[in-house]
Amino acid sequence: MIRITAVHMSGGTWHEHIAEVKWVNSKTDVTGAASRETMVDWIENQHVTAIVSDGRNTVAVGVVKATPKYIRTHAGGKWTDNLLALPRY
Repeated sequence: MIRITAVHMSGGTWHEHIAEVKWVNSKTDVTGAASRETMVDWIENQHVTAIVSDGRNTVAVGVVKATPKYIRTHAGGKWTDNLLALPRY
């Protein structure tokens, strides 16, 4: 499981403009960065669980089936904006 800790935006301020994310592996504390395309592949094909957490609440990251695909948090059966609340880099 990886926890997304920050987002890099390109060309706008909405989810489809997330170009890259910083992440930390919850089990190993290894950190890294991944492009939107890599995150989509990890979630869809590699079955990596990605989350956003503020220490109290944890929300899953899913893939929006748009063209091109992009990532967004999903909770309670709805798309949410938790990724947009993360720090920018």
